[in-house]
Amino acid sequence: MNCFRKGLFVTVFALALPVAQASANTFDGAWNVRIASSSDTCGNGATVAIGINNGQIASSSAMVTASGHVADAGAINVTLSTGIKRAVGFGRLSGTSGSGTWRGAMCTGTWTAERM
Repeated sequence: MNCFRKGLFVTVFALALPVAQASANTFDGAWNVRIASSSDTCGNGATVAIGINNGQIASSSAMVTASGHVADAGAINVTLSTGIKRAVGFGRLSGTSGSGTWRGAMCTGTWTAERM
């Protein structure tokens, strides 16, 4: 009976592994992120291209450095920096779009994302 349980566990684990790997890659690919500020003095309307690979975020632009993580369920946290400016964003991706908020040293705002 003990060998049966071990065999059943190995079979269930082997079947679940591809599902877990597929869900981790749900949001992989190229995304356009549009950034809006709550204050006109902070600028408004910037667009940044980012890439997601195995849930890890990286910038697709030499001008902006992006880092962060996307969870399987779509929760995202990202840090964007250019020169001495830095902003941290939080939100959620769902399918081919997403949205959230961001904050920097003196500015805050919202962001929206679309898969390219």
